[in-house]
Amino acid sequence: MFFQTLVFAALATTTFSTLTPNYYDYTCPNALSTIRSVVKDAVQKENRIGASLLRLHFHDCFVNGCDGSLLLDSTPSMDSEKNANPNINSARGFEVVDAIKQAVDEACGKPVVSCADILAVAARDSVVELGGPSWNVRLGRKDSKTASRADADANIPGPSFSLSQLIKNFDNHGLNEKDLVALSGAHTIGFSRCLLFRDRIYNDNNINANFAQQLQNICPREGGDSNLAPLDSVTSAKFDVAYFADLTKKKGVLHSDQELLNGGYTSALVKKYRYNTRAFYYDFTKSIIKMGNIKPLTGSQGEIRSNCRKANY
Repeated sequence: MFFQTLVFAALATTTFSTLTPNYYDYTCPNALSTIRSVVKDAVQKENRIGASLLRLHFHDCFVNGCDGSLLLDSTPSMDSEKNANPNINSARGFEVVDAIKQAVDEACGKPVVSCADILAVAARDSVVELGGPSWNVRLGRKDSKTASRADADANIPGPSFSLSQLIKNFDNHGLNEKDLVALSGAHTIGFSRCLLFRDRIYNDNNINANFAQQLQNICPREGGDSNLAPLDSVTSAKFDVAYFADLTKKKGVLHSDQELLNGGYTSALVKKYRYNTRAFYYDFTKSIIKMGNIKPLTGSQGEIRSNCRKANY
């Protein structure tokens, strides 16, 4: 309780655009509890879905801001971000978002809560369900009416990125090196496809030899692109600091993960978080709130979609 109070007190002193935690207090007071209930049921049925919902929020915010654009299906005039290389055959949880949208619209009596806000709240609730920290989600985002596969390909950091590429990518989104390491800690839950870590386990030198062999048993040189390996080799269903411990043992699954231990400040943070869960939780909550404030559509911008998969018009 002390830790949670400390986080909230620290965040209360910072202004984040026009977003506010109490945005739905009067228009739909049951909105957040409804979202939490659907997420809780989904994670209990399959704990991997928690990581998937958290990832949707990341991949949404890194493409033209946190506007729900990732959720839009393709149309004759628009190629969905779901088809971008970082998302195709890997982004998942869309059915859960649909279920949340239906439940929250019923609770509100009409479409009041945006799909972009649903992603932000579902990310928080997923982390909590998997044993991680809570935070006050800033709300009031509107939904975009369009999406861009090309922008998704260009803006979402890739698994083969070097540390300098990661730092530059995050800086382009207004996020610093501490944000990079803290937010990368989300890889303490979830899995990666063989396609994304094959080059690392056969070609990288900064990888534990026994660990590389274990992953090679999952991911052959050819074929098996969709075979999965946990990003956290110890507790992949628990939001903890085991991911950082893995990095210090050269057991990062992705090349981009292990790169965090390739710089002065980022290496120091990895080593700090490995032994200090409280520090990681504190920095993660600050960074994900900061990320959630990337270019939100507010006021008369955007819309509140009736269906998260398509614009209202």
